[in-house]
Amino acid sequence: KYNMENIGEIDEGFYSRQLYVLGHEAMQRMGTASVLIAGMRGLGVEIAKNVILSGVKSVTVQDEGRTEWTDLSSQFFLRESHLGQNRATCSLQQLSALNPHVRVSAHTGPLDEDLLLQFEVVVLTDSSLGDQKRFGELCHSHGIKFIVADTKGLCGQLFCDFGEAFEVLDQNGEMPASAMIQNISKGNPGVVVCTDDQKHGFSDGTKVSFSEIQGMTELNSIDPVEITVRGLHSFSIGDTSAFSKYERGGVVTEVKQPCMLNFVKLTVFCSVRYIMFLQACSRKFMPLQQWLYFDALECLPQDDQLGESSFSAKGTRYDGQIAVFGSAFQEKLERQKYFLVGAGAIGCELLKNFALIGLGAGEGGQITVTDMDFIERSNLNRQFLFRSQDIGKPKSEIAAKAVREMNPQVNITAHQNRLDADSEGVYGYDFFTGLDGVAAALDNVEARVYLDGRCIQHQKPMLEGGTLGSKCHTLVVVPHLTESYGPAKSSSNNAIPLCTLKNFPHRIEHTLQVGYRGFSLFGLLAMETLRPWRFLGGVWGSLEAMRTGGQRPANWEDCVSWARCKWETLYNNEIRQLLHCFPADQTTHMEYVVAAANLYGQIYGIKGTTDVASIRKILEKVHIPSFTPKSSVKIHVTDEEIHCLCVFAPEKARLEELKGKLASPSLKSSAMQMYPMDFEKDDDTNFHMDYIVAASNLRAENYDIPAADRHQSKRIAGRIIPAIATTTAAVAGLMCLELYKVVLGHKNISSYRTAYINLAVQYFVLSQPSRPQQFQVSYSSIHPQPFSVRLSDCVGDFRDEIYEAVSHLQDLSKALYTA
Repeated sequence: KYNMENIGEIDEGFYSRQLYVLGHEAMQRMGTASVLIAGMRGLGVEIAKNVILSGVKSVTVQDEGRTEWTDLSSQFFLRESHLGQNRATCSLQQLSALNPHVRVSAHTGPLDEDLLLQFEVVVLTDSSLGDQKRFGELCHSHGIKFIVADTKGLCGQLFCDFGEAFEVLDQNGEMPASAMIQNISKGNPGVVVCTDDQKHGFSDGTKVSFSEIQGMTELNSIDPVEITVRGLHSFSIGDTSAFSKYERGGVVTEVKQPCMLNFVKLTVFCSVRYIMFLQACSRKFMPLQQWLYFDALECLPQDDQLGESSFSAKGTRYDGQIAVFGSAFQEKLERQKYFLVGAGAIGCELLKNFALIGLGAGEGGQITVTDMDFIERSNLNRQFLFRSQDIGKPKSEIAAKAVREMNPQVNITAHQNRLDADSEGVYGYDFFTGLDGVAAALDNVEARVYLDGRCIQHQKPMLEGGTLGSKCHTLVVVPHLTESYGPAKSSSNNAIPLCTLKNFPHRIEHTLQVGYRGFSLFGLLAMETLRPWRFLGGVWGSLEAMRTGGQRPANWEDCVSWARCKWETLYNNEIRQLLHCFPADQTTHMEYVVAAANLYGQIYGIKGTTDVASIRKILEKVHIPSFTPKSSVKIHVTDEEIHCLCVFAPEKARLEELKGKLASPSLKSSAMQMYPMDFEKDDDTNFHMDYIVAASNLRAENYDIPAADRHQSKRIAGRIIPAIATTTAAVAGLMCLELYKVVLGHKNISSYRTAYINLAVQYFVLSQPSRPQQFQVSYSSIHPQPFSVRLSDCVGDFRDEIYEAVSHLQDLSKALYTA
């Protein structure tokens, strides 16, 4: 159905994080879709925002209605100045600015057959049941994907009809499982044994393909074969007795299998009450089948929380919310003082919600947001408060500015501080005791643990959420009622042994880490990781000219020569030293030389070039010293051998010699200036990823490891977290539902929810949070009898006694100290 030949190239800089969730093929399919979204109240604009950010071909927003006060409670692109004007027209400019690759238009007339037949996907919001049935029948009969969405207060519903034969190409959205092969037996069935550094991750019935196998090469060209799992590191594949003998190497990779789904139209669905518990464009992920109902009625005020409250409209932007919670609660929301840590994807969505609900928008109210990062182009695809003209500016400042434009009544202050021990002078006792609560929009566990500890110390509630591709979670921490986020779990078990990285890599992740470490050649010397004499020697070498034995280049030709010789050392000499063998026909990889030479030139202020022809001419003049492997060199096979390696310091005279050289006035002139660089993965013009990809793939070639393309290498080396706007919006919405409960002061733990969601497989779990752990602590000199302590109570009147007792109870010390 899709004409893939007419699709333009994907803007990988803009869609970077989304590409790691959807993949290129699904993104290309989405790029052909024209979408109609009917209804531009709060739900309609939220859907339009996410669809536009996702990168479809075009979006048309339709609405005949005019802006009312109640719209401002949830429609974030409408302002008070838009009252009385058409909602679709007023939203158009802001929607169009979200994504320059998507054509956005507005339709202010009624829905009719001629309009709907122009689109591949039709979404109805704020619609009547009659319209849903009528247009659902039309779309079903013409093969148009049809979605109905609606919200009423704290309730929502969703229905989708993707036709009678809808093909899903990827049912779970996960990266295809793969494993390195250690051995394959000849037999019926043949048994494949994978390397034991990690589980293969396959299940019975999975279909797999083989590549890079040496010896039993027949497997490299056969169609995907179904497997039977025999263990964590082995599986059988059928008859291999007629194949050649397996020698070495190879990769086995899961092959995703499509499935067909049958959807019934809304009229049939309603008549038989057919309920089964939206991915219409990409054919990736399992779509909803076909109905979802959701409510959060536990958010409502309890009987003793109503007080004297009115639910009638007051002609304000909060009328929609007042109709649900009452005016007294609205006033309480406006008086709240909240601290938001992080103004990235989740932070932007939370700030949007805070502005709409009026958090901190009254007298005495305040929102403080801090984020140390600056806006990059790759942020624009999901951090929707930012625009291209904001690139390079502080996230927190621009986000705060956008919030003030959404709701001028919000009191918000932006900081650019990292939240850690160094910022406790700013975020100390007085700051935290003045807060009503904290929201965490962070992207790493360590920062979450630190913030959680600060909230426990000061007895403040914390809202926490995170995403990973199509998955998300939320957690609410209420003092004395729910468990805290808790201490960080050690990841040392997942660390790659140094001896594997240095001498025996067997996965592309290993070579990429080596390439990333190699990038340190162009950064600052880390003295804490070097012996003093090595550190001083490195400094001197960086400043001393090449012609006198140092490493400082005088011109571009010196940079190219250095890069070529470095290649020889890393990918020839060291491999020959390790194995005493190297293929005779191996040739220089130009990608490495170009990237390394340009980076080396940059740190010395020498302008380089990417002109391969001119670089080849320089290479012809480069002298490569001969190399002979040494029998006396020991190859370390364990980390213990590496750590126990005795590095004897040279004589004191050597250190004094280096100090003397570095004291030379000639080395202190401005001409000796160097420009160390920090790794930046998202700038495709700075040669950083070019170097790491080339270095990794060269080393992979040395060890017969399948190479990785730039896109895959960037994800692994850059530790990129895959992300899409839809998941981010979902997690922020769920966090704000918990915010309602915290502000209302719900005391019953059954009112709160911890959420785990995977949108790729329609997995939704909302459960009651766990209670705080309790421990028995007994210490006779303090208390003659055992007493019970909750982790969240370990700050207060008897904190000192607790800490003193803990010092004598080794098994409990870590847990109580964390609290």
